[in-house]
Amino acid sequence: MPSRERVWVAISGGVDSSVAAWLLKERGYEVTGVTMRLALRQESPRTRRCGRDAIADAARVCEVIGIPHETVDFARALETEVIDKFVREYLRGRTPNPCIDCNRSIKFGLLLAQARARGFRFLATGHYARIEEAGGRRRLLRGRDRSKDQTYFLYPIPAADLGSILFPLSDLTKGEVRELARQASLPVAEKPESQDLCFVPAGGYGELIRERGGDIRPGPIVDRRGRILGEHRGTIHYTIGQRTGLRISAPRPLYVTGIDAIGNRIVVGDKAEVRAQGLVAGGMNWFVPECPPEADVKIRYRKRAVPGRITPDGEGIRIDFAEPQEAVTPGQAVVLYRGDEVLGGGVIDAVLPAAG
Repeated sequence: MPSRERVWVAISGGVDSSVAAWLLKERGYEVTGVTMRLALRQESPRTRRCGRDAIADAARVCEVIGIPHETVDFARALETEVIDKFVREYLRGRTPNPCIDCNRSIKFGLLLAQARARGFRFLATGHYARIEEAGGRRRLLRGRDRSKDQTYFLYPIPAADLGSILFPLSDLTKGEVRELARQASLPVAEKPESQDLCFVPAGGYGELIRERGGDIRPGPIVDRRGRILGEHRGTIHYTIGQRTGLRISAPRPLYVTGIDAIGNRIVVGDKAEVRAQGLVAGGMNWFVPECPPEADVKIRYRKRAVPGRITPDGEGIRIDFAEPQEAVTPGQAVVLYRGDEVLGGGVIDAVLPAAG
């Protein structure tokens, strides 16, 4: 059993973070739960899970476990660091990943800084990931439950901060976490997972963008030669590789191949035009000393990692896939792996179309 090291556990009110807190208490740590207040706007049933409901559930969990519960107000930071960027990226014709931005700026940025300022040795979360030390450095690795692995969202954590972070669920499956929650009589044991973005109102992200002055107008859907094939509802409603919802009559399936936010156009083409031979990425964060010449490349959370050749490109990297990939999307994350180890990651800035 470890010495009574102090741990601040980020408890969202869900089953994963609640079991993480319970496990750490069982292992002998001095545990305090903390929940982030993130709601700026008037809450709706859809957004309350980041506000009152989350705080109430987390408080009940901490009472059952027998640990103190605190809250920190990061609503303004979420607005400036995550939501504003989310809106800007969509209006640029890109597809952002706000969960990654939240991890970068809020959970493993502000929250970790406050944990240190308050004298906690560790910040713990309910993510499915592992941190291990080998070869004189700490490594970020996939969790045991591959279906729940969340390392794709964790690539922005600075390597130097890995020693201050605990992932208690690293060797557990989701089913095992549920069972532990039942055994511990946690009140959120059967609480379902939420798949929605916590800050998006009932009217969807289109409403959010309009509230912030976004100009969402219909415009032409064109092919690569500029021929008008239909009308779109606003560029923010489309992403690279999208097939459904185009409302175009055509003799063959058509896919979104480009988003021209300045010209207010959606470009479509056949499936071959969605394929890319590679990409250019920036905003890199590395866990290894040097850019690797090769890696397994993950361009979307639910997409399998594929081999690629990596070349430094100014402040970023160029990746050439071993085989062309579909729907490589600017604004999304690209994360590099070697086996289970996360080597680094960044944001897709440009797509290199496949030949032909």
